[in-house]
Amino acid sequence: MDNHINNIINGDAKKAAKSLQDFVEATAQTFIFPELSKSDKRKQLWEALFTLAGSTNDKNVLTNCFTAVRILRYTTLIICDKLINSSNFSREKVDLNELITNEWFDLIKTHSGLSDPKYVFDDEHLSVAIEVQKSLCNLVFNSSVAAGMCCKNGILQLLTERVKTHAENSVPKEIKFFDVKLIFLLTALCCEVRSKVKDDMEGVTSLINLLDFILKEAAEQSLPNVISLDDQNVDLVCEILKALFNLTLNSYGISDDKDEEQCAHLVNVLRIYLLIPTTSKEKTVVLQNNIINLLTNMPSQTYKDLITTIQPEQNISNKFQYDGLNMTAFYEILKFLQDKFSDETSVNKQYEVLSPVVTVLLKCANSERAIRKYLRSQILPPLKDVHNRPEQGSTLRNHLCRLLTTPITQLRDLVAELLFVLCKKNVKRMIKYTGYGNAAGLFAQRGLLGGRPDKEAADYSSDSEDSETEEYAEYKHGINPVIGCYEEPHPNAMEDMTEEQKEYEAMKLVELMDNLTKCGAIKPCRVGADGKPHPIEHVLQLQEGLKCHRIEEGSDSD
Repeated sequence: MDNHINNIINGDAKKAAKSLQDFVEATAQTFIFPELSKSDKRKQLWEALFTLAGSTNDKNVLTNCFTAVRILRYTTLIICDKLINSSNFSREKVDLNELITNEWFDLIKTHSGLSDPKYVFDDEHLSVAIEVQKSLCNLVFNSSVAAGMCCKNGILQLLTERVKTHAENSVPKEIKFFDVKLIFLLTALCCEVRSKVKDDMEGVTSLINLLDFILKEAAEQSLPNVISLDDQNVDLVCEILKALFNLTLNSYGISDDKDEEQCAHLVNVLRIYLLIPTTSKEKTVVLQNNIINLLTNMPSQTYKDLITTIQPEQNISNKFQYDGLNMTAFYEILKFLQDKFSDETSVNKQYEVLSPVVTVLLKCANSERAIRKYLRSQILPPLKDVHNRPEQGSTLRNHLCRLLTTPITQLRDLVAELLFVLCKKNVKRMIKYTGYGNAAGLFAQRGLLGGRPDKEAADYSSDSEDSETEEYAEYKHGINPVIGCYEEPHPNAMEDMTEEQKEYEAMKLVELMDNLTKCGAIKPCRVGADGKPHPIEHVLQLQEGLKCHRIEEGSDSD
C-alpha cells in the first residue's frame, strides 16, 4: 500500500494513475490507513489527488480520484471517532477541513455537470458524475465546513436549479437521486438556508413537480390502472420526501391561498404514494415511513385531502370506506401503526418510532368528523372483550392502552390525547375503553379527576349509534371501572368483623399512610375544585369536604 501511495504523491502522471487504480481496488473494503498518519502523508495524498483530477481528461482517472476522496474522508472520520483521545488524529480532522477548498468545489461543479445546464450525461461522463456526487455527499455529511461552503459557493443554488429541469430533461435517475439527496443533507445540516430554498429557490414547488413526474412516468410504464414503483423510484421518492420534510418543517401556517393550494396538492400526492405498490414489503415500509413523517408537517385542515369520494363504478371493501368516503389511506396508516407494534421496540426508541404516526392520527382525528369516526371504528370498535384488561391483547386499542403507562411521557400524552379525542373527550367513554387507572394521568392533567366533564366535549356532535354490545350489557354490572374489565365479586373481608375491629383496622391504615407520607415515600392528594390533584399535609384531611363520586356508565355512543 505504501508504494501505491508514494507513487500517487511523487510519481509522474502515468505512474500515479496506475497506482491510483490499484489503490482504489485494494481499499474498497479497507477502513483504516495507519500509514497515512506518518509524515503528513494524508495531506500530501489529498493534494496529489486534487492535482491529478485537475490536470487529466481521462474519465477513469477522474472517477478513481473522487472514489479515493470518498474512501479517505470516510475512513478518516472512523479513525477520529475511534481514537478521539489522540491529539494526532484530532489534528488530522482539522487539516482535512482545511483541505476542502473552493478549487475542489470548482472541480466538483465541473465534473458533476452542475456548472453546465446543457451537460450531456453519456456513459463516461455519467460514471464520473455519480462518483463526484457520492464523494460530495460524503464530504457534506461528515463536515460542517463542507456543508457551509456548499450553501455559499453556489452548489446549493445549482442543485435546486437542476432539480427544476428533472421533469423536462433526460437527467439520469442516479443523478436525480444524488441531486435531491444533497439538497436533503444541506437543508438538514444548515437550517438557516431552508426558507431560502423553499421560497427564493422554489425548492418545494420543484420537488412536488418531480413527485408528479415520477407518478406520470410510472403510470406510462405500468399496466392500465395499475401503477407501481420500482426500487430506484422508491429510493428517489424517499429522498424527495426527506428534503420536503426539512423545507416544510415549522413553515406552513396557511397564510395565503398559494400555501393552502400547495399543501392540498402535496397531501393529495402523498395519498397516492401511500397506496402505491412497490416491489417488496421493506420498500413499502420505508416509503410509508417517509410519507407519514412529512404528513406531520402538514396543517390539520389539509388532511381532508387524504379522503376521496367513492365513485359508483368502484368496488371498495367496507373496511376501506365510511359514509360513502374512501378511507383507504387511513386504513394503510393504521396498518402501518399495527406493524410498528408487531416489531419489538425498546422503550427508549418508542417515541422516535411511534410518535410520527400517532401525531398524524391525532391531527387527522381533530381535523374532520368523518375521519375521527372512521378511526374510532377501527381503534375503538364496540366493546365485546370485557373479561380482559384494556392493555391486554394485540389489537390497536390494547397496544395504545399499554402506552398510557409508558415512561416516555411525550408519547404517553400523545396517545392519551388521541384516545380521548376518539372518545369525543367524554370522560365516561374514556374510562369504558381504557380503564380509569390507565387514563388517570390524562384526567389529572386536564382537571377531570372525579369524572367531571371536559369543557371541549360539547364541541362534538352527539347524534350517532349506541355502541353498547350485548356482551358489555351482560357484564356491565360487574365491570371494575378502574381496571376497565369484568371482575368476579370478591368476598367481603370485613363481613365477620365487629365494629371495634373495623375501627382498629381503619386506624392502622391511617397510621401506615401517615408514616409513608412523613418519610416521603408517598404524597397523598385529594381532588380539588379544579378537578386536579392537590397534595395534603395529613391523611385526616381526606375527610374534609369528602364527596362521594360514583362513576356511572351512561349512554356511550359515537
